[in-house]
Amino acid sequence: MATTAVLSKGRSANEAAPTVQPGRIARVDVLRDLAVAEPIWRALEQPDQVSTPYQRFDLLAAWQQHIGSAEGIEPFIVVASDADRRPMLLMPLGLQRRFGVRVASFLGGKYPTFNMPLWRRDVASMADARDVEALIAGLRAVPGGADVLALCQQPLHWRDLANPLALLPHQPSVNDCPVLRLEAGAPAANRISNSFRRRLKTKEKKLQALPGYRYAQATTDADIDGVLDAFFRIKPIRMAAQKLPNVFAEPGVEDFVRQACHAALPGGGRAIDIHALQSDDEMIAMFAGVADGHRYSMMFNTYTLSDAARYSPGLILMRSIIDHYADQGYRRIDLGIGSDDYKKMFCKDLEPIFDSYVALSSRGRLAAPAMAALARAKRTVKQSPALKQMAQRLRGALQRKAPAPATAAEDSEN
Repeated sequence: MATTAVLSKGRSANEAAPTVQPGRIARVDVLRDLAVAEPIWRALEQPDQVSTPYQRFDLLAAWQQHIGSAEGIEPFIVVASDADRRPMLLMPLGLQRRFGVRVASFLGGKYPTFNMPLWRRDVASMADARDVEALIAGLRAVPGGADVLALCQQPLHWRDLANPLALLPHQPSVNDCPVLRLEAGAPAANRISNSFRRRLKTKEKKLQALPGYRYAQATTDADIDGVLDAFFRIKPIRMAAQKLPNVFAEPGVEDFVRQACHAALPGGGRAIDIHALQSDDEMIAMFAGVADGHRYSMMFNTYTLSDAARYSPGLILMRSIIDHYADQGYRRIDLGIGSDDYKKMFCKDLEPIFDSYVALSSRGRLAAPAMAALARAKRTVKQSPALKQMAQRLRGALQRKAPAPATAAEDSEN
C-alpha cells in the first residue's frame, strides 16, 4: 500500500501533471510495506549512491520484523521522485503514536548510531533548500500521514558530502559521537601511539599463551553463531555488574541481532560484522558493527568472564580492528555514541550529530517544539558532569524498583 502526494506549482497536492523544474522533487510516495519498497531501497544502497550502512535494507528489515512491529511501529517509507518518476531519495521511517500524535522517525530504534536517507548521489550533491521544502510539502500532503517528523542522530556529512537534511531547522543531538580519523598512508603511530601499542602488546603476551589464541573476523555461519552464543551468555552478567538492565533480553532483540549478523550482503560481508579475540577454549572479546568500505562503526561488544579479562582484551581487540580497517583504506572508525573512557583512548575527535523535529500538521505544531525541548534538556544533563551524576544517582534509585532504559552499546570495555 502506498499514499502519494504529487507536487505541482499552483495546484493542490493531489492533482496530477506536476510542473516543477527538471531534477527537482515532483512526487512523494509513502510505502507501508517493506517488500514494496525493497527494489528501490536496494538500488539506492549501492556503493555508487549515498547512504550509511545503518540504513541497509537487511538490517532494518530484520529490526522491523523482530522489534519494530511488536512495538506498534508501522513502516512509513518515504520515496521522493522527480517528474519522470525516478526515485531521488528514500527515507526508511516508521510511524508510531507518541505523546498523543503520530510521529515518523527512522527505523532501527536505539541500534543505529547514524540515521540518514538513502540518496541518489547526483541528487545529494546538488540538493538545496527547494528540494527539502518540496519533500516536507509532500509529506504534509500525504493522506493519513505523520503529525511530526522526529529525525534524530543525523550526521552533518557522510563521505565528504553534506547531508541535505541539515537544511532543515535542527539542534545538536543528545550525544556526540567519538570518532577516529584515519589518514591514507599515515604511519600506524598516527592512529594509535607507540607507547599505547607497547602497553597493549605487553598485555597481549599473556593472552598469546592461551591455546589457539587469535584475532579474526567471523565470516562463516558457524563462526557467527559461536561468537553470538558466547555474547548472549556473557552480556547479561556484564550488564548486571554495571547495574544496567539487559537490553538484549528485550523481546525480539536476540532474533534481530542473529538475523542481521547472518544477512549476507550482495558485495560480500554481512549486514553486521563481528570481530573477535578467541582461543580454542573461549571467546575472549568481541565487537560487532557495520562497515561500508569507508567507515567502521561499532554497535555492541562484550568480553570474557574468565581470568583473561585481566589483560584488557577489549582494548587489544579494538587495536586489531583499527589496524585491520586502516590497512583496507578506511577513513573513519567510531565506537558509537557515548563518553565511555575506552572510546576516548582511541577516538580523539567528537563528531557532531543533529536532530530535526518538523511539524507536519496542526497537532504537530504543538508537539514538535515540546519534543525538541525535551531532547535539549537531555543534552544539557549529558553535557554537565554534576547533572549527569545526579541523573545517574536517580536512575540507580529508580532501578531498584524498576528497570531503566539503556542504549544498545552502553557498556564499558576493559
